[in-house]
Amino acid sequence: MGDIRFVLTCPIMRIFDVAKAKDFYVDYLGFKIDFEHRFGPTFPLYMSVSRAGLTLHLSEHHGDGTPGHIVYVRMQSMRAFHKELLSRTGHYQNPAIDEEGPGGPSFYVSDPFGNALRFAEQA
Repeated sequence: MGDIRFVLTCPIMRIFDVAKAKDFYVDYLGFKIDFEHRFGPTFPLYMSVSRAGLTLHLSEHHGDGTPGHIVYVRMQSMRAFHKELLSRTGHYQNPAIDEEGPGGPSFYVSDPFGNALRFAEQA
């Protein structure tokens, strides 16, 4: 059967406003845009953003995801990332570290569309 190997898990986050999505994911979280795709000039946007090994797809398409879900991200240097986010102004988030989070310390941020990202570092 061969060696089956999964190489990427990539949540699709539903968005409703491209400018707000870029402000949150690029300007606030520090992701870079990998690609942007539209089937035509007035069609919904589908784009990929990534940072340090984490890739997320953001979509304006009606059937791509439902707002309100949480993406759990295990990472290294969570406290440094937390400190980086706290240093950014104008994004109205003040995430607190939950020292008793399941699996280790964690914090979460919410995007403008009701989705949340929980960043955690294994204890």
